[in-house]
Amino acid sequence: MTLRPILIHPDPRLKTVTKPVERITPEIGRLADDMLATMYDAPGIGLAAPQVGVLTRLFVMDCVKEEDAKPRPMVLINPEITWKSEDTATYEEGCLSIPEHYAEVTRPEKVRMRWTALDGTVQEEEFEGLWATCAQHELDHLNGRLFIDYLGPIKRQIITRRMQKLKREKARA
Repeated sequence: MTLRPILIHPDPRLKTVTKPVERITPEIGRLADDMLATMYDAPGIGLAAPQVGVLTRLFVMDCVKEEDAKPRPMVLINPEITWKSEDTATYEEGCLSIPEHYAEVTRPEKVRMRWTALDGTVQEEEFEGLWATCAQHELDHLNGRLFIDYLGPIKRQIITRRMQKLKREKARA
């Protein structure tokens, strides 16, 4: 497994609608392994392929937060929402591509997703709470959308300027 660099906003790849995975190859398996390792190292609870510069419809997540609980790493290939609740929930979201910035985002409280697993089987599961928020956040990445796109234009502009400054500082370091 290789830790991959995480793209920082603004980067045009983060605003690109990704292409479906045509077939599951050993390279897709390696990408998923690398993404899980990168996500855990960051640390984060989700990571989408565009965040590591790969414009394909794949994301990983693991929202288990209890210290003594067994991790539940998930790899979702070509995910889609098949149902969402009318009830909503608001969570303070963050993003590995927008470090140290958080904002409240309101989304459906529950979603049902269908995706292809690494073994080629079609999976479907209903997510709620943090899992539902994370799944929707990561699916947004595959559609070229960031959590800051849910914010007002001024707040979004302030965060974008801070990220541009962070990228300049990192480039000089």
